[in-house]
Amino acid sequence: MKKYLSLLLALCLTLALAACGGSKEEPAKTEEPAPETQEPAAEPVEITVFAAASMQESLNAVIEQYKTVAPEVTVITTYDSSGTLLTQIKEGASCDLFISAAPKQINALDGSLKDNAEKNPDGLDVVVQGSRLNLLENKVTLAVPEGNPAGIESFDQLADLLKNGDVALAIGNSDVPVGQYTQKIFTYYEIDEAAIASKLTYGSNVKEVTTQVSEGAVDCGIIYGTDAFSAGLTVVDSATAEMCGQVIYPAAVLNVGEQPEAAQAFLDYLTTPDALACFEAVGFSPMV
Repeated sequence: MKKYLSLLLALCLTLALAACGGSKEEPAKTEEPAPETQEPAAEPVEITVFAAASMQESLNAVIEQYKTVAPEVTVITTYDSSGTLLTQIKEGASCDLFISAAPKQINALDGSLKDNAEKNPDGLDVVVQGSRLNLLENKVTLAVPEGNPAGIESFDQLADLLKNGDVALAIGNSDVPVGQYTQKIFTYYEIDEAAIASKLTYGSNVKEVTTQVSEGAVDCGIIYGTDAFSAGLTVVDSATAEMCGQVIYPAAVLNVGEQPEAAQAFLDYLTTPDALACFEAVGFSPMV
């Protein structure tokens, strides 16, 4: 009997060991990390900017910076005299953002001034209200070619030389801001433009005037300080506010473009320290 019980215990032990050996522990399941959610790529956007010719170098630098801020935005620029740009807008050109070299051109599009026949003679309502701001200030300067062959030293001296017919001067046309500032300087010095016409050459924008001075085609030219800086010209004098008023560059989003929201975002960027540094580098003074 004892022998039988010993065999039975041995059999039970063997079966128990076999059962333990056959059961394999399932490895613990590791949770896979959830895939990272990626922001959908922004839709490409093109905005059209009309800007005074004197802003070309500095605004191009800002646009290069903006590519890192808003890579989906392409900024299409047209640079010319503010008067020419105003004419193009009046004739139906698509423009999202307009930056002028004087308030006059944006006044002519500002619906808040449509009852002011002097400032907005056509009663146009093109400016997006609330977007307009004074962005930059410039200086009207007297610049000379390399070496200053005529020995021009100041606006006071220039006035005497012009009255005596002893100097050749390049200026902007009367329909562009730099030419309009020049006319104010002539008025300040009581210079009759018609009487000295033979001593004057004209440019349809400030870049054309700057080129005449750079090439030595004239003894001097009246241009913006920023253009003189960009062209490497020597400035011998700067006009005061008493002589020609403040040189203010206003900017505004227009309702004749396709992308007013993107244009407003770009205008907002123009007021940031990074953007203003590009303008200051060529001689503009921020007004925001």
